[in-house]
Amino acid sequence: MPLLLLDLDNTLVDRDAAFRAAVADFLVAHDLPKSDLTWVMAIDASGYTARHEVAAALTDRYGDIVQTAAIRALLDNGAADRVVLAHSAREALGKATAGGWTCAIVTNGRTSQQEAKIRKTGLDQLVHGWVISEAVGHKKPEPEIFRAAADAVNLPLSGSWIIGDSPHADIAGAHMLGLRSVWVTDGRAWTQDSYQPTHIAEDVASAINHAVRTSE
Repeated sequence: MPLLLLDLDNTLVDRDAAFRAAVADFLVAHDLPKSDLTWVMAIDASGYTARHEVAAALTDRYGDIVQTAAIRALLDNGAADRVVLAHSAREALGKATAGGWTCAIVTNGRTSQQEAKIRKTGLDQLVHGWVISEAVGHKKPEPEIFRAAADAVNLPLSGSWIIGDSPHADIAGAHMLGLRSVWVTDGRAWTQDSYQPTHIAEDVASAINHAVRTSE
């Protein structure tokens, strides 16, 4: 059975939109300037900034007004409570599995937070397994995390497709392993010179459908 390895944040689910909504609610709840939304999103950097660094920045800015527990709740649960799985992504995953594909999520992040997103969106019912960097001790693009994902579903890594939004974490990981890849653009242009994705798609549903069609 062919194997699809799929990124979670900003690939299968729009993590940034969910976190943006959580931050907006946080600012309103604590009577903070709405214009701070841009600042918080920049500090967060799509989740790539370490949690403790984001927490420190928010505490430094709002510590006299907002309790530490509220900042912790925003960072721990804000995105996880609001993520949704688009119908097009759900449909594409369903078609892939119906066609004999094995689908596994490969994501960086904390186990509790990422599993909360997977279960809330129903992805746990749509994929065959997942690996999270905190749990396996390796982060994308390290080859070990992709190997762990293949092991989790008892399939060889050879011949797999990797689908994700991050040039570094996802596409460079595929390049290092000699695997085919689809980069999910979200309206961005590809700027790397040292490696290229096999294919570029606007969204994850198009990415999944391309991998399935190409391998038929």
